[in-house]
Amino acid sequence: MDGTSTKDRTGNGNGGGAIAPTLTVELHHDLGEIDAAPWDGLLARCSEPTIFLRHAYLQALHTTGCAAPPTGWQPLVLLARRDGALAGACLVYLKSHSYGEYVFDWAWANAYERAGHRYYPKLLGAVPFTPVQGTRLLTDDPEVRQVLLQALRQLTLQEKFSSAHLLFLSRADRDAAEADGWMLRTTVQFHWENRQAEAATLPLKDDTANAIRELARPYGDFADFLSSLTRDKRKKIQQERRYVREAGVTFQALRGTEITDADWDHFHRCYERTYRAHASTPYLNRAFFAEVARTLPEHWLLFVAWRDGERVAASLVALDPARRTAYGRYWGCTTEIPHLHFCACYHEPLDWCIREGWLRFEGGAQGEHKMARGLMPVETHSAHWLRHPEFADAVARHLEREAAGMGAYLDELRERNPFKPS
Repeated sequence: MDGTSTKDRTGNGNGGGAIAPTLTVELHHDLGEIDAAPWDGLLARCSEPTIFLRHAYLQALHTTGCAAPPTGWQPLVLLARRDGALAGACLVYLKSHSYGEYVFDWAWANAYERAGHRYYPKLLGAVPFTPVQGTRLLTDDPEVRQVLLQALRQLTLQEKFSSAHLLFLSRADRDAAEADGWMLRTTVQFHWENRQAEAATLPLKDDTANAIRELARPYGDFADFLSSLTRDKRKKIQQERRYVREAGVTFQALRGTEITDADWDHFHRCYERTYRAHASTPYLNRAFFAEVARTLPEHWLLFVAWRDGERVAASLVALDPARRTAYGRYWGCTTEIPHLHFCACYHEPLDWCIREGWLRFEGGAQGEHKMARGLMPVETHSAHWLRHPEFADAVARHLEREAAGMGAYLDELRERNPFKPS
């Protein structure tokens, strides 16, 4: 594919068509070959950029060996050019397993292998170990977006990979993938949203308008947020915070360069301990956190729990100041204290978001228990293209049944709304 026209040659009936001959796609094997400025410039023009697709963040994953060929993540970079000028990009990985993805296809892999086919390697478009929705196809041009999708299909056919997958897609990428014949899959996460301020400025004067303004007013403090919850949920959170406080625990919020090497060391010990407690191997090493602390310091918020003059737990939150969105990422403790997890991972971050006027806190993958702490279910989407037609048909039927079940599950979750009726 290097330096060649991406005019579609797949002919497999799964979508697509002729591509403008002025658009070409190059294939690179090292993100380090691409300068950070044009990469980040493409990202900034997208509808749903996230810090996790910043060049520095991705390079940290690669150069520290966390997402690299020895760990089953071989990066491939597609660059789309129009008459030589960079017009779009897409980072994918050649994967030899399905760990670290959070959209589970182990059953597909097992079925594929039982049918006598090799499921791995596969192509994966995602940020390693990061279940955060956002742009995957770096362009604001619909035509270039289609070019990148068709190039992924072409690469899958050309190299005889089993499949290509794009996870946690932005709306623009999801719609483009569906139009190109990719199969869509829905999963669920739990996010908190501040009350929005826009309606508070509506030029209306009746009692209804006043009620709308009051409901739209951002939370004034954590107590204001608690008052919006049903009595049982409010009482549960108050009890959890009181128990941790009476256990002698206090929290310190450190942002950016306030986080010292000693704080990062403690956090990483906690992070490793959490994985070992679940008989797992940590995905991220200490060198990775050192690198992102150096290159992206403004994007980190660390909650450190103290008791009797010692650090006993830590919770790391990623920050996107431009979008006023916070992402709960990792936590761990060196001392087991009941309810400490809920306080470090939900109550303290939400308290901080409210004080700072931030709009959104994303709690990561899975976890119905998050609803009791004020996080609500949100749909996330992935797109999948499988080379083998019969297997693709079988997966499509499975996804239809799964989608029906997911719709019922979401309806059930929404009936358990932790907020008082408005």
